[in-house]
Amino acid sequence: MMDADTKHKVQGRLKRIAGQVGGIERMVDDDRCCTDVLLQIAAARAALGKVGTIMLASHVQTCVADTFEGDAPADQRSKIEELIEVFDRYCNT
Repeated sequence: MMDADTKHKVQGRLKRIAGQVGGIERMVDDDRCCTDVLLQIAAARAALGKVGTIMLASHVQTCVADTFEGDAPADQRSKIEELIEVFDRYCNT
């Protein structure tokens, strides 16, 4: 579970991203230049990427760290497999 500060940061970033997406929608409605729309899409994607990075760091610092503080090797192996899957999906989407 993420701490309150991280949650607050993520929520703020997501609200800004929602505003960016709304702006992109208005740009399309207004028939704005394709390159301008594409640049705004790139900015929104980068912002989502940053949220993902924050979430991934939080996961490692909390859930993964907690598992490795325990003495259950099976849980640790499972957490490693989960982390590899998360990295794979996060990096390859």
